[in-house]
Amino acid sequence: MPTTHPRGTPPGGRPATPSTTPSTAPSSTPLTIPFTTQVNRSIVAAMIVVSLITLGLFAVTGFNRLVQQTQESALRIAQTVAQTPDVRAGAEDESQRQPPSTDAELVAGTLDDYAREVEARTGALFVVITDDTGRRLAHPSPGEIGDPVSTSPDAALRGEETVSWERGTLGDSARAKVPVYGLDRPDTVVGEVSVGLPPTEVWSTVLADAVPVVLSTALALGVGGLLARFITRRLREKTLGLQPEELLALVHDQQAVLQGVDDGVVGLSADDVVTVCNDRAAALLGLDDPVGRRVEEAVGHAGVVERIKDARSGVPDPPLQPLVVDGRLVYVDVHDVRRDGRLLGRVVIVRDVTAVEDLTRRLTAVGTLAGALREQRHEFANRIHVVTGLVRAGDTTEALDYLDRIGEHGPVRFPVDNAGLVREPYLQAFLGAKALEAERQGVTLRVGPDADVSGSLLHPEDVTTVLGNLVDNGIAAAVASERAPRWVEVEALRHGDELHLSVMDSGDGAAADPFAPSPRAAEPRGAEPRGAEPEPGESAPGEAGPAHGHGIGLRLSADVARRHGGELRLAMGRTERHGAVFVARLDHQFEQEDGR
Repeated sequence: MPTTHPRGTPPGGRPATPSTTPSTAPSSTPLTIPFTTQVNRSIVAAMIVVSLITLGLFAVTGFNRLVQQTQESALRIAQTVAQTPDVRAGAEDESQRQPPSTDAELVAGTLDDYAREVEARTGALFVVITDDTGRRLAHPSPGEIGDPVSTSPDAALRGEETVSWERGTLGDSARAKVPVYGLDRPDTVVGEVSVGLPPTEVWSTVLADAVPVVLSTALALGVGGLLARFITRRLREKTLGLQPEELLALVHDQQAVLQGVDDGVVGLSADDVVTVCNDRAAALLGLDDPVGRRVEEAVGHAGVVERIKDARSGVPDPPLQPLVVDGRLVYVDVHDVRRDGRLLGRVVIVRDVTAVEDLTRRLTAVGTLAGALREQRHEFANRIHVVTGLVRAGDTTEALDYLDRIGEHGPVRFPVDNAGLVREPYLQAFLGAKALEAERQGVTLRVGPDADVSGSLLHPEDVTTVLGNLVDNGIAAAVASERAPRWVEVEALRHGDELHLSVMDSGDGAAADPFAPSPRAAEPRGAEPRGAEPEPGESAPGEAGPAHGHGIGLRLSADVARRHGGELRLAMGRTERHGAVFVARLDHQFEQEDGR
């Protein structure tokens, strides 16, 4: 039974001591009843109300039924008494007697003795016999004999049989009234017989019948209480003990967080069914209505599914291993969600780093170009000092020869064949820097015999981004190939304000067109071969896939070319003499007024 505490008394049972300084007394806050407790109490209260209503209906219907049965019993007794010849004869004689018998004579008569005998035999409260005027001829109380009856005898004297629950001189009773017909005059009503059965007869029967009902109801309440406790416990487990307002706040926060972050978020249940997915994740992974489906069905990219399976099996995720998904470079992180040591599910975070990779490549190209220009400036200053010294010494002929030799290969002697065909300073310096990188890997970088570029680039950082990616891929393909010698050839040609580039290598070629529109499953990035610096998104040459077409770099370079009104495509997959050939065109790279 719950214990109630007076106001101001804590549940511990010790009354709170009133503070002597009301201004510093802490304000009392109402205790919040947990939602599961409210549910439990509501269920129990509902069962109690239903049980009470059921008991009430049973009591009312049972009481009415027993009253009716008792009235029928009283009617049968009254009918039996009214048909007795002595009663019929005595009532008929008294109705015809003039003057009527005195009260003493009636008390001493045989009718009253017979009525008392019937009472004793049937357990009736009373058996009353009257004449045709309603005067009592027999009554349990001798003092009432000779007096008119307390309830109306008119219906019985009219020949009607009635039953009722009425209050008379002996209290409440289920009574029946039947007419008494004369013995000599069978068609004439000469009196009535009224029989009443006590209410204790009804109540004792009701209580006897109610005992099994009450016991079964109590048992049902007990079972219902246990079920309510089980339901509330399951509800507490399913809701993690959170209150409805907390669940509502969680839903609001969930939507705000999911749609407010730039990362893709996919929520999985413990059995890997997608429970939530924000718009960003659907866009990055190409998902179509994934909620409610298993992750293997919802996510069509093999690399992402494999990453989730590895997290489920406890396989540690290699650090910094991005995936190429539909031409975008993404990181997929899978984290377990636990509460109180129980696994609730997993959350998959998808981060798009394509823009970051694009910016990284641009910065790398700019850094390479800046380093080459810095070296050129330093070397150019040295050449100027030499020329100045020769001129001052009067060796004009030697100075002119020296300048001619410099003009053939530029201010810096880079290991690039035909470098003089590319006279644009940015491209010349960039190719020289790339040639030094290629030389460290045993690859020769050369300029094709048909190259011809002069003037000055308007967007050198974009051009070097595209050309740098193609050259890096060509170097990696040459290193991975068994062919010798290893080389990469660059053709650069200016046509008006357009710049045309072509990069060919001595590698094994590209097995498939990396720009083909057919979607591919995501593939993890492989390791870089033989000392080459890792380029995010590039494939591992010499492994199962070809050197070209696995990474994000080609797609990023193609985007750069398209932004300048050009294109980047695979012109040739491979031949017996060389590997893949990639060509690019970038518009509006030169000023029209520079003479070309």
